[in-house]
Amino acid sequence: MPLHISDLLARSDLRLSVTYDVPPELLARTIEAATVSDLPTPGKWLQGGELLMTIGLLLPMEPAACRAYVRDAAEGGAACLALGLGQGLPYQEAPQPLVAAAEEAGLPLLTVPDEVPFIAVTKAVFDARADEQRALLHRAFATQRRLTAAAAGDGLRPMLTEWTAATGVGAAVLDPLGRLLATSGHEQRDLPAQAHDLLERVAARGLRGSASSTAAGQQLEVQPLGARRLRGLLLLTGRPDDAARSVVPGLVSLLSLELERRHLRDEPERRRRSALLSELLAEEDPSADRARDLLRSAGLTAERVRGVVVEAGSTPGRTATGPAESGAADGTTDGATGGVVDGAAQEMAADLALAVPGGLVRVVGGAPGTVIEAVVGEELDIREVLARFAPHCPAGIGPATAPEAVRISLRQAAGLLAVSRSSGAPAQARQSQASRLLLDLGDRRTLHGYADAVLGPLDLADHGEELIATLAAWLETGGAWDATSRRLGVHRHTVRNRLDKAMDLTGRRLDDPDDRFDLWLATRIRRGGAPGSGPGGRPAPPPPGR
Repeated sequence: MPLHISDLLARSDLRLSVTYDVPPELLARTIEAATVSDLPTPGKWLQGGELLMTIGLLLPMEPAACRAYVRDAAEGGAACLALGLGQGLPYQEAPQPLVAAAEEAGLPLLTVPDEVPFIAVTKAVFDARADEQRALLHRAFATQRRLTAAAAGDGLRPMLTEWTAATGVGAAVLDPLGRLLATSGHEQRDLPAQAHDLLERVAARGLRGSASSTAAGQQLEVQPLGARRLRGLLLLTGRPDDAARSVVPGLVSLLSLELERRHLRDEPERRRRSALLSELLAEEDPSADRARDLLRSAGLTAERVRGVVVEAGSTPGRTATGPAESGAADGTTDGATGGVVDGAAQEMAADLALAVPGGLVRVVGGAPGTVIEAVVGEELDIREVLARFAPHCPAGIGPATAPEAVRISLRQAAGLLAVSRSSGAPAQARQSQASRLLLDLGDRRTLHGYADAVLGPLDLADHGEELIATLAAWLETGGAWDATSRRLGVHRHTVRNRLDKAMDLTGRRLDDPDDRFDLWLATRIRRGGAPGSGPGGRPAPPPPGR
């Protein structure tokens, strides 16, 4: 227990006395140390919580000077003053100006009798502090033993329960995305609102630091968990005392070991899910029922899914000679290819499998490097997952499809890796934006030069803008004559006549797939506009000297 002023007064061997009627709350102050000083301004030499003893050798007796002395000691952090009395000393009783100044400042003033040396008071204080430290160590060791015994049990909850029982501080373990894994009590299922910011802050920094805050009188602290990679987050709710504080590192270590053990224990399941994904993708045209059954066996029940491809990069010294698929741990050799699968990629894949409901993830090794393929539900915020577990890695996100068509979504995701490398952010394909992504890859002047080459004859013709607008509308409606005529507000025969004239001028044929694609791409480029284009998409006159 901490040493209070009242504890010193209760020691009959010290024979200390108070000089005025000190309120009980002042006598409950904690004494951290004892020191002796006869300086007239001792405050700057104090650290706080001291019992300041003096014989008053230089103590002034003017009321104003006494008030200044007491104020200096109080502002320096002194918990209490003690004046030594006795024969041959300046004072045989406490002088009234000093007593009045101490009472006015709310600083307890004690007297030490002649027969009790200051060293006896000092030893009493430090003996009590030593006893307190020993008690704290015993409590800390006892708590650590309880936690260690609980760690031998099953899961995280026994450790959290023992921690709260021993310290009175609530605890919860969450995964890196802030999802609750275990708590020390059912009443803690709902986390405090202010805890989410702390969790986000620590998760973003990985294993590099903790954070704490006090909001609405509640102390919150978040510690990262994991050995080499972030496996989870510990949230403490409450203010640990010194004994509990000393055990926090041990609690963090035990919880980290449990999460690492859980990670290794889940390795066979990750292999199984990786094999399920490989089985699904190996089938050229799986039935809808077959695809859904495979996904459901891994816990992925979403009606629509999307493919995700992350470029994990190549590892120097890799010996893989072809595509390799593995769910193995770091640096394992793939038996089919004799290659060594990138350990960093495997760790990243394991993190993604943890974050993705259903965890359908695999690593594919080969030239030019290693990629991670995943199938996720349409509703998952995959960008948040990638930002947390694959930051700065090129990533493609395919469009949402039915489970039996996930191969197509994965192929589109792989095709977006170049876009992601260029933009520095995950690239996502949407059915309505696929052409936009394609056009964004090209140089703008090159693209518009291509459009000018295809549509140039129409630019030079009478009513060329009408011909190009009609051609674009017809292509966008999939060659539907009635829909084109309604969109343009003209008769379908007018549409046919304009397109016949456009084909005569360009030398193209609408029933030729290559010509039709060239015309579609040229009109899409024109519709996007270009620097320096004139009204209606017609190129502006070239600058002089061009």
